[in-house]
Amino acid sequence: MKVLVIGGGGREHTLVWKIAQSPKVSEVYCAPGNPGMKNLAKIVNISVDDINVLADFAEKNKIDLTVVGPEAPLVSGIVDEFEKRGLKIFGPSKAAAQIEGSKVFSKNLMKKYNIPTAKYQVFEKPQDAIDYIHSVNMPQVIKAEGLAAGKGVVIAQDRDTAEAAVKSIMIDKTFGNSGNRIVIEEYLQGPEVTVLAFCDGKVAVPMVSSRDHKRVCDGDKGPNTGGMGAVSPAPAYSVELDQVVKESIIQKTVDAMAKEGMPFKGVLYTGLMLTQEGPKVLEYNCRFGDPEAQVVIPRLKTDLVDIMLAILNGNLADVQIEWRQEAAVCVVMASGGYPGHYETGKVITGLEDAEKTGAIVFHAGTTVKNNKIVTAGGRVLGITALGKDVQTARQKAYEAVSKIHFDGMHYRKDISK
Repeated sequence: MKVLVIGGGGREHTLVWKIAQSPKVSEVYCAPGNPGMKNLAKIVNISVDDINVLADFAEKNKIDLTVVGPEAPLVSGIVDEFEKRGLKIFGPSKAAAQIEGSKVFSKNLMKKYNIPTAKYQVFEKPQDAIDYIHSVNMPQVIKAEGLAAGKGVVIAQDRDTAEAAVKSIMIDKTFGNSGNRIVIEEYLQGPEVTVLAFCDGKVAVPMVSSRDHKRVCDGDKGPNTGGMGAVSPAPAYSVELDQVVKESIIQKTVDAMAKEGMPFKGVLYTGLMLTQEGPKVLEYNCRFGDPEAQVVIPRLKTDLVDIMLAILNGNLADVQIEWRQEAAVCVVMASGGYPGHYETGKVITGLEDAEKTGAIVFHAGTTVKNNKIVTAGGRVLGITALGKDVQTARQKAYEAVSKIHFDGMHYRKDISK
């Protein structure tokens, strides 16, 4: 089989790394890819937004399966275009991808089908939102409706912060049209957990749990990022909770999407808060999380291509999915200034030394300049290690991190704690 992976970040490097291990696969392509994949895949210089060009490439090169990493092309309808041309592609349709593309859609879906989530209100006018802020107790959570690269959520502890968030999103258009509408919802408390699930439109099979560390600084301080690291399994997640989440949230969501006439096929990401009243949904995504993929996929024993083909054929229930017992920890190494302004083009050293420790170095924001690997994004690398327990995995990951250097780099020292 020939497989095309779409995307160029850490999640896509992880997908390429796993897919290349499949005995079914003869060639892997990645568009636009990154330098970390060069020994695993043929790099194709096509942007994730060029849906027709990507489909042309898949047709011309007789690609047997295309796997979409990022959310933007899914929300834009890449799956619909490929299927129209008779091309096999893994991911939800444009209609089903609304579950991530529109927070208003997903909140209304949860309300309609009694899926536990935070109480919320939707606003189309900034002044209405500001008036509401002055009528409720703080803290409140302000969310841009559309895609915002994981940064469109503000936890406002006071009214001034909440007002500033409304103005930034709705008036200043920090996230463009994604901020035309906002959701304001109650602030939930408890440990956060991410549960990804394989879905074939009817059946949902949850993966092992993980926990993302969103804030930029140690101790969960500072602004939200796309994710500064992850751990699997999530520390606060039990077997009993897993059963509750599977039945009352994940399967219920897949059933709801089918009833709405938009069956969800692909990977459903459910971000949860484990509140005193039980688990509640913080957000859905329509694809693998990043950096959650970097800790979940390395724990998967089963051939990922087999699972994806079963999903496309609608027989996921027939596949026995097995997981490694080891824990996994991923530490993200970021550019100085991220998630704000940062410089690129910094030479990265020590990558080979890091891999000699036994860790996996997933590239997220890198490129090649003058035959050297240099920084090309906010999140630059994801260093993942497996271990017999979380503590062992953490030690191995940080040992590998210590071998790597680039100017201005920063990373959290408390991932998985």
